[in-house]
Amino acid sequence: MSRPASSHPVELARPTAPVRRVLRLGTLSAVVAALSGLLLLGVSGWFLTGAAIAGASGLLAVQAFNYLIPSAAIRLLAILRTVSRYGERMLSHKAALTAMADLRSRLFRLLAAQDTRRAPDVSAGEASARLIGDIESLEDLIVRQPTRPGSLAAALAGVALAALSGWLPALLLAGLLVVFPFAVTALSRRLTAAPARAAAEALGELRARYVDMAQARAEIAAYGLVETVLDELAEPIARLDAARRSLFRAEAGVAAFQLLYGALAAIAVLATASSGPALAALGLLAATAAIEALAAISRTALRQARVEEGLRRLESLLDLAEQPLPAAPSEPPLAAPLRLGTHDFAPGSHIALLGTSGSGKTLALEALAGLRASTAPISVDGAPLAECTEDTLRGQFALSAQDAPLLAGSIADNLRLARPGITEDAMRAALTITCLDERIARLPAGLDTMLGEDGAPLSGGERKRLSLARALLAGRPWLLLDEPTEGLDGATERELVRRLGEWLQSTGTGLVLVSHRPHPLSLAQHSLPIEALTRA
Repeated sequence: MSRPASSHPVELARPTAPVRRVLRLGTLSAVVAALSGLLLLGVSGWFLTGAAIAGASGLLAVQAFNYLIPSAAIRLLAILRTVSRYGERMLSHKAALTAMADLRSRLFRLLAAQDTRRAPDVSAGEASARLIGDIESLEDLIVRQPTRPGSLAAALAGVALAALSGWLPALLLAGLLVVFPFAVTALSRRLTAAPARAAAEALGELRARYVDMAQARAEIAAYGLVETVLDELAEPIARLDAARRSLFRAEAGVAAFQLLYGALAAIAVLATASSGPALAALGLLAATAAIEALAAISRTALRQARVEEGLRRLESLLDLAEQPLPAAPSEPPLAAPLRLGTHDFAPGSHIALLGTSGSGKTLALEALAGLRASTAPISVDGAPLAECTEDTLRGQFALSAQDAPLLAGSIADNLRLARPGITEDAMRAALTITCLDERIARLPAGLDTMLGEDGAPLSGGERKRLSLARALLAGRPWLLLDEPTEGLDGATERELVRRLGEWLQSTGTGLVLVSHRPHPLSLAQHSLPIEALTRA
């Protein structure tokens, strides 16, 4: 079910019910912190002024001045402010981290459920930048939510305290407080909108390039391309630095405006106070504290452009139609016949696609696996690939790709991706077929050996064979192999081909093979030039 196109990214990032419960507690803490902070400042001003007047009035006035109650109130308010401020920070950050995790899970689920033939073409680097960096903008959006009610409560309390020094100071302060959020929001948006957009785009581009280049770090080091890579990164880094400098200048400008505005409020209250010095001091400090409390709204406005720009970059992912995640079939699907171009192949056939490098053999395998749209006339069970559902293709074909992608996890974790319920005995049997059993057995942790992002400690050829073992464990009717023996020595290649041939014969599994090495081609019963497929 698709989401309405008019929905705003911020609305889609709305917290879930558990997060809202935490935010309500955080809001309560923020209100208590704001009120206790304002009262602390106001009572302190009154107390210090009153004590100074009593001291100047002589010994009798000093003895008559009650300092115990205000001293105890100041201490109580200080403790209350500290505890509630800590609670607000802890609860708001807990809510933000939970909301970010929820949104990341939702976006990853959306991406994982998409038909890759029609999904947006997002590189690994771009996907990482959006799922990690852009979602972090949500933290400001949620962390600052509890501060708004606290700021408003403190502003109202400030007006009430200012009223103790006269109705005119309270009226002036109320007017200044009403204007302040609108003025500072307009100023913040004017100063930050353009640099926030530039910073988000530069940071997203930088993260995407970094992730993509990090995947090729071995080649970059081997061919001495470090300086070239740094030169390529220099331009987005320079744009990011320039945008951040503009944002910092904007923050300084808004802070200066806030400081001047607070001074104006204090002067207005002090100049119009009609009470004694102690209450006038209370009103002055209350006015300063009220403006400072509303500064939380100004800081939210200052960062709002960054938040919305980050979430805007997620809009293309949030616009994806919600699809159910593919479910594992309850029983193996029936093998379907293939039609490649004008050639028909029965289930269990072994086919080799032949052609020069770059002629489209890998594209044909990936189209059969449902990873990309097909440009060649290929049919499965009489239906063109474009009309086959992703579940149909997933149920028929298991691909061992040329680049052998592996997850950062254990060897067993990577094998379990093939299908649910795989036992260790089944894993070892598949590793035996791919001539990898002895190598894995020699590792100290065996199947529990953890692999890095690049598959270390396995070599390139071993990663290929682990990918092949995973494809065998999938138990699909057709096996798609792209250069399965690349990187292997001759003896290992011959043994792998022999064992794989025996497995194919015993299971009746079909095979579509791409290989530039001659020995694996002995597995095929049929040879089909890729040119014949693309010309059909």
